[in-house]
Amino acid sequence: MSPPISWGLELPPTILAIILWAVYVRRWITVRRSGDRANASVWRLVSWVSGGLVLVVAQGNPIDGLGDHLLVMHMTQHLLLLDVMPLLLLFGLNRVIMRPITRRVLWIEQRIGFIAHPLFGLAAYTLGMYVWHIPALYDAASRHDTVHLFEHMTFTGVGFLYWWHLLRPIPGRERMTAMGPMGYMGVTKVTVGLLGMALTFAPKALYGFYADQPAYWGLSPVADQAMAGALMATEQVLIMGVAFGVLFIRGLREAEQQAQREERLLDRAEAAEADARAARDTAFMAGGHR
Repeated sequence: MSPPISWGLELPPTILAIILWAVYVRRWITVRRSGDRANASVWRLVSWVSGGLVLVVAQGNPIDGLGDHLLVMHMTQHLLLLDVMPLLLLFGLNRVIMRPITRRVLWIEQRIGFIAHPLFGLAAYTLGMYVWHIPALYDAASRHDTVHLFEHMTFTGVGFLYWWHLLRPIPGRERMTAMGPMGYMGVTKVTVGLLGMALTFAPKALYGFYADQPAYWGLSPVADQAMAGALMATEQVLIMGVAFGVLFIRGLREAEQQAQREERLLDRAEAAEADARAARDTAFMAGGHR
């Protein structure tokens, strides 16, 4: 037995995606035509556009409609909003593209205090996942559109905040260095992965809304729940692995750039010292001739 499937776009997320595309493309073209052309690469544009597409797909049909009947599809929707969309949007940004709003972003971070700290992002991401998977809240979100919208806004917000601290396109006082990103991702992989495993091996259906659904695609409520939990746990491993690879490459690039800056500073210092020594020698020789 198959669940009812419909195809179509939801107007609000589609409008939001169009706005995101229009604002970004305008800025991307400006940077592309300037001396900072290298900072407006095609892959960044593709990443941003893809992030908007994920928003449209996640909130549209058939995913949104199937999420009303199958827990595994509802989980798919959540993971797209929580991880995939924020990652793609943030990959599209860098300090040059964000230059027009950098001061405003830093001003906001200074005003919100601890909320801008990576520990808050880590806690918000983890607690957001656990709280919304409490059966009473999950069932309420599945039955009521307003609660469902708030649930999705929460996942999108905490996801963006979490990944912001890891990928941070602009410099800031709270940027993690050294082993910080590894610990940050490691804690998340364990905590959220455990939640996924708990859903995978739960002996009974935890969510009454889905327990009352027919056995669509031959999946019992317990099997549907197990697939949703396995998807969550697997996604954490895959997404975190990709993010770690990107951060590792970026770390190597930043280390190389830092070494090049230090080498240039050393060369300048040595050149200045040589000039000063030459000036002293010249002055000494001039004094000796007198």
